[in-house]
This record gives sequence, C-alpha cells and structure tokens, in this order.
Amino acid sequence: MRVERLSSHQFAIFLTFDDLIERGFTSEEIWHDAASVRRLFSEMMYDASDELDIELDGMLLVQVFMMQAQGMHILVTQTNDLVSEDDDYIEMKVTLDESHELIFLFDDFENLIQVASYLSPLGIEKGQVYHMDGCYYMLFEDKDLADVEVESIIAVMLEFSCPSIITSYRLREYGKVIYSTDAVKQIMTQFY
Repeated sequence: MRVERLSSHQFAIFLTFDDLIERGFTSEEIWHDAASVRRLFSEMMYDASDELDIELDGMLLVQVFMMQAQGMHILVTQTNDLVSEDDDYIEMKVTLDESHELIFLFDDFENLIQVASYLSPLGIEKGQVYHMDGCYYMLFEDKDLADVEVESIIAVMLEFSCPSIITSYRLREYGKVIYSTDAVKQIMTQFY
C-alpha cells in the first residue's frame, strides 16, 4: 500500500492486487462483500492516517477506482461536516467505480519498442505514450482494445513493463506526451 498526501484535507491510497491478496481479498470480493469492504477501508484509513500523521474525524468521502491491471486507486477527502460528538466516530461514504484503462510503466524506451513488436501482430495499433519522472508510460483506453482479449495484452505487457499506479489524469496533466494516438503503429513505423 502506498499513501500520498494531496492537500491538507485529501490523500490518495494506491493498493495493488498483491496488496489486496495480502489483506485476504480478491478483486471480485470487493464488489460483492460489503461488510469485508467496510473493514478493509477502515483499516486502510487508520493506516494512512498514521503514516501521514493526519487526524481523521467527521465525514470521509472515499472514491475507489478499480484499475484492470494495476489494482485500486483510492481518493479520500475529509470534509468539515462533523457527524457526531464522538471523536472516535468516522463516517465514510464510499463510491466504487471501475476503470477500463491499462497503464504500464517502462524504465527504458527500448522496452516500449520491443513490446510494440509483439502487440502489432495482435492487431493493436493504438495507445498513448508519456514520459514522466524519468519513466515511460503506455496507456490504453477501453476503445483502444476493442475486440481484443485484454488478459493477453496484460500478459505481453508484463513481460516488458510493470503495472502503473499513476492515473491517466495525472499522466495527462504532468507527463510529456510522446505519442498522443496510435502509439504502437507509430513505434512500428519509426523503429521497424
């Protein structure tokens, strides 16, 4: 689990699927076992508050984004609305959403060239590539992978990269665009 403070009243938690398994969950259980999910989120909130030295009280708005290959991205906003006189009481409003984007991190551009040579024969030409903090990121949106078995794509991508916990919003805001469209096709044209 990785925690990042975004502001004085907001923080983000990044949880990989391995983190979920360590805590005794599968991604399917998150959608179906409400009692266990409440317990999981309560534990994570207290872990995050300890790590960031934040005192949690009142209402927490929790937005959870399930990401296909990456895990969970959780955005927590603490409001000033106090719901109880009891200092030990926290109310959480949890929103679950699922992202159909795939984002992978590459340490070296050479690995992007290699992965493109495997993706192109599978009929994949789309995607975007960004550079940020010394790394390259390949982003596939849901429309980029229409009519393709996503599990196969993930398997190929994991040979050359690792899933990223960075969101597409952050990439678009802070990353430098290398290829804004048709990344695989452009890489194949330029390097093969």
